[in-house]
Amino acid sequence: MTWHSLQRTTSPNPTARPTSSRALPLSIEKGSRLGIVGPNGVGKTTLLRILAGEDEASTGTVTRTRGVRSGYLSQEADFKMTGTLWDACYSVFDELIRLQNELHRLEDLMATDPEVIEQYGKLQEDFERRGGYTYDTRIKQVLTGLGFSAEDYTLSLDHLSGGQRTRAFLARLLLSNPDLLLLDEPTNHLDIRAVEWLEGYLNQWEGAAIIVSHDRYFLDKVSNVIFEMLPGAYETYNGNYTSYLKQREERIARRQEVFESEKEKLNKEMEYIRKNVAGQNVLQAKGKLKRLSRLIQAIEQIGMEAALNQKWIETASEVSVTTSIMSVEEAGRRINALRSPVRTLPNLHLRLGSQKRSGDLVVRTKNLEVGFPDKFLFKTPDIELRRQDCAALIGPNGAGKSTFLKTILGQFEPLAGEVILGSSLHIGYFAQAHEGLNPENTLLQEIDSVMPNWLPGQIRDYLGKYLFSGDDVHKKVGMLSGGERGRLALSKLALQDTNLLLLDEPTNHLDIPSQEVLEAVLEDYEGTVLLITHDRYLVDAVATQIWEIDTEEAHLIAFKGTYSELRAEREQKEYEAFMAARKGEPRDSKSDTRASTALPKGNSASPKSKQAISKEERKRVAQLQELENKIAELEATLANLSSQLESPMVKPDEVIKIGKEYNRVQAEMDEKLAEWERMQG
Repeated sequence: MTWHSLQRTTSPNPTARPTSSRALPLSIEKGSRLGIVGPNGVGKTTLLRILAGEDEASTGTVTRTRGVRSGYLSQEADFKMTGTLWDACYSVFDELIRLQNELHRLEDLMATDPEVIEQYGKLQEDFERRGGYTYDTRIKQVLTGLGFSAEDYTLSLDHLSGGQRTRAFLARLLLSNPDLLLLDEPTNHLDIRAVEWLEGYLNQWEGAAIIVSHDRYFLDKVSNVIFEMLPGAYETYNGNYTSYLKQREERIARRQEVFESEKEKLNKEMEYIRKNVAGQNVLQAKGKLKRLSRLIQAIEQIGMEAALNQKWIETASEVSVTTSIMSVEEAGRRINALRSPVRTLPNLHLRLGSQKRSGDLVVRTKNLEVGFPDKFLFKTPDIELRRQDCAALIGPNGAGKSTFLKTILGQFEPLAGEVILGSSLHIGYFAQAHEGLNPENTLLQEIDSVMPNWLPGQIRDYLGKYLFSGDDVHKKVGMLSGGERGRLALSKLALQDTNLLLLDEPTNHLDIPSQEVLEAVLEDYEGTVLLITHDRYLVDAVATQIWEIDTEEAHLIAFKGTYSELRAEREQKEYEAFMAARKGEPRDSKSDTRASTALPKGNSASPKSKQAISKEERKRVAQLQELENKIAELEATLANLSSQLESPMVKPDEVIKIGKEYNRVQAEMDEKLAEWERMQG
């Protein structure tokens, strides 16, 4: 079943892939997870807005299957929502709440009007099928997964930050359960834990999704098709992001090989024509030249593969060919001018390195505590960073990652302990907010401040390697986009002689091609790297150890290994906890995030006081004790059920069953608490 399809026509382009000059239908099937990638400015967001019906296509058509519901998450936090966070999510279930109220009305009538029983039964079945017994639980599950706490539920949406509003809208979107999700950079305002939860949610979800994202690890986990957009062309690849990289490399190699082979054949044809155009085989040579003239024009317009791999009757409808035959000289010149179909987009030419070797021990901490005089953030074990290591520092926003980096730099004093730096260090620092850039300077002035002996022409050439051209060099830093500031900061960093890099979110605002360049550079870097980033693909590619800040315990955890190894270990523990919860085994109290029901501790009489009280009082105390034990048991059951619901491993069809049991246990516990309160009175 096709839910959305797009037929888009592009103008002929000699450098595009063969099918780019023809209509190529893009169909979205149920269960599809289409990841859209491409350089900044190529039109990814525009395509998503067209599919969402926000913009009109300039050419081509978009066909939507009747009755299909779409949900669109834009990058801008201009969502029209009012009330509290809980209200925004609760309103998704207005129809279910109406059904619930109708069920309550029928319940009141059943005692006096038995005829409504059948009506009630049908309505109740519909209510249950649509998740009527679980919507409260589903709201909590989604809000918790996206990083909201129970205390946030009553916050007014007007008081939320832009990032929080985006997360709130995403929560509402997921709860509305559309047939097709259109997500534009959905991970921008999520920390790693929330992104991992979203990955699990989407992998269990039955609908279709089209996702624009620079988060390569996210695309790797959720996509089953990659749609690569290029200027004037596009490519489709089956599989996730890693599969796309492999296929892209194979396609490039194959196309280059075919191009070179076919161009060689064309040159051999020209050799024959040159030798025979004025000789014995003149008619045959002229016939070959006529066919060759037509073929050259087709190749120029639709590419080598398309021109060679179809019948001329098909090709003729797509190309514009002159009737006159080319001269021998012109045909030879145009064959030599044919360009490879392999597209080479401008990329960063980043180089980082040092001629000077540091000592083997680069950074060591001892009894270190990080924070500010009025705010403790976290403590660290005694950790070491050795030469050519790459440590990735991860953790939620606000955990203190940048503060830790500045503590190592000596910009902040430790609250306790010390940071010991090794010998012969030349430190390069990339700040997340680009504090090293002067907003009043032009790009020329920024580079001149580092390389005062360079001529303006040298600076222009250098900035060109970082994708700045023409009048860009006269722009003021304050007028640059986030991605442009990032590239400028990297260009200044590359001019330093470093053997220790401290990088704070270097991939922010960089498109995927630029991220790939940075990844390759860091892999080849001979020095030592301490990296803060949300880019898990980069972390997995370059980090030899992971330093994770646990905000609940207020300490840093050092893991020697890759991010994939850390995640595999964590998922194994979560799976074991999940299975234990399903079996009803006791959970570790540290993993139980639910608050215990507060019961006063002075209700059970001591042995001495029991001797002095009446038989009735002793009976009441025993009943109270039994009731408290039952409440504790129900509380543990609720905690286990809550753990199952919050786990990304739980399947959608299990959510209803678990949620129904959760509501039943919650209702029983409410009764027991009410009974306990009555006995206290």
